[in-house]
Amino acid sequence: MDKKERSREVFGEPPSQEYWSGKAKDGWRLVAAEWERDAEAAGTSAAWVEEVPYGMKVGEDSLHLAENPPEKKALILMLEMIVADKPLSEVAEWINNRGFRTRSGAKWTQLEIFNLLPRLVEVASRVYPTQDWSERREKLFRLVR
Repeated sequence: MDKKERSREVFGEPPSQEYWSGKAKDGWRLVAAEWERDAEAAGTSAAWVEEVPYGMKVGEDSLHLAENPPEKKALILMLEMIVADKPLSEVAEWINNRGFRTRSGAKWTQLEIFNLLPRLVEVASRVYPTQDWSERREKLFRLVR
């Protein structure tokens, strides 16, 4: 099976014709469209909607979740800094300086990282199997001391 490269972009306004032409010229093919509107403004009742957990994305089959590699990397870096007992303000600054952004494209703040703590706890056991995490933790503690 051929490997596929996927990209998700968030727009503030509809893209121009030049944008679409450039994407096609670069070899991209449109495979889906995602639409959004305010439920109350549209006069519809709000459906049960749950956000995809940070570090994950909707899989190609649209039925399962799959890893989101850039988000997973950000989670791992956040975990490492928290384990190294760094303040959340420093974690946010460090993550931002490495080019990571929130899903909305904003810079990370200590509040956003604080709100992500339950997800970090949930992910930690899956990110690092026991032996791997033990070795990594030792390296981190040596760096901090």
